[in-house]
Amino acid sequence: MSDTKGTTKVVPVITRRGHEFEDTGQSGGAHRVSGVSIQHTPATKIWFGKVSNLPGYRSLPHHHGEAETGGYVLKGHGRIYFGENYSEFEDMVEGDFVFVPPFMPHVEVNMSVTEDLVWLTTRTPDNIVINLEEVDDSVLVGFRRQ
Repeated sequence: MSDTKGTTKVVPVITRRGHEFEDTGQSGGAHRVSGVSIQHTPATKIWFGKVSNLPGYRSLPHHHGEAETGGYVLKGHGRIYFGENYSEFEDMVEGDFVFVPPFMPHVEVNMSVTEDLVWLTTRTPDNIVINLEEVDDSVLVGFRRQ
């Protein structure tokens, strides 16, 4: 956008609810949409979006390549499995933040079989999602689908 002097005016870019970018990296039952990303805003160094897991759903094992990832649990009870054969885990509830280092294989799950899990997630430089070999639910201590 240019002003009357021919210079470029910098303005905020709003992504309205229902107009998020959905053609982004996915991982099984973790559905990602972005509100700020290189694909549909002037952003060049950040991806910011929402990840939803329906009750009893989980992501595939995956990592985010070189990206550092920050997350915030907006709603629900999540668990992130990591470590050898995904034998370690951390629980998170509404209001908790999480940092996932680059290249760390993990599985994100909704621990509720009745309520949605909604995360706000940011990573840089982009929403890199590298899905890994699937694991059986029985490997994930305490996880159940319904």
